[in-house]
Amino acid sequence: MRVPRPVLALLIAACTGGTDEASKPDTGAGSEETGLPDRTAVCTEATAIECEDQMFQELSLHDDKVNKGDVTTTVEGSDFVTLVDATSGGSSRAADNAWVYVRFTQEGAEKLSIDDDTALSDLTWHLALRRYVLRLNGGDGGPSCVGVSPVSRATYDEVGEDEISDAEFEMESFYSESCELSTDGIGTALTAMSGWYAYSTCVETTGTPYLMQLDDGHVLKVVVEAYYEGGGQAECNDDGSTDEESGWVTLRWAYLH
Repeated sequence: MRVPRPVLALLIAACTGGTDEASKPDTGAGSEETGLPDRTAVCTEATAIECEDQMFQELSLHDDKVNKGDVTTTVEGSDFVTLVDATSGGSSRAADNAWVYVRFTQEGAEKLSIDDDTALSDLTWHLALRRYVLRLNGGDGGPSCVGVSPVSRATYDEVGEDEISDAEFEMESFYSESCELSTDGIGTALTAMSGWYAYSTCVETTGTPYLMQLDDGHVLKVVVEAYYEGGGQAECNDDGSTDEESGWVTLRWAYLH
């Protein structure tokens, strides 16, 4: 049985910055290599999760499992392309698999080997993935302040730094004040990035790009390019079906600010 973590311990960890230097948020390391200036951090202390007990039940979180999926990043022109093995979970295996936790850095994206319970007091991750659900580390999703703003009127390639001035960054808000979960028609949590997909007979990509503001003040643009292996995404989008394995999430992203 999971033992709830006292709120006091969460606040102490926030004030002390964790147990070691590696647990502290990145505040702009790598700027000299990329030419990006340091930004003013949006948040530096953890915020307590209001509906933590409900998250463990309804989002199938775990306190003793670390996801074994790989996260790999390559460079294509001015973009990073990150492949996340988010195949764990699903209706038949959700009780046995943890989320994948990803941190965006100016050298690429990296996987953090933390369990779901640790993630609820950890500022270092930015995005959690399991199957087609993407969850931000902010608001109802985590203790940090990562937020996104969809740019529905433009393609990923068209999104530039000028879009930031009109952005309204929103953190996760999939719980009501009474901790009732907001879901779609099949019971999946409606997260801030749920607009990346549409579902009829398979998971189709909408191509919606997002601006993502990190805890350190930097802003990315990101789009989910695929959910299936190989050419499976093109088959799904064109024909409504594919035989390729699902849960392989491909993110294309770049720093804007």
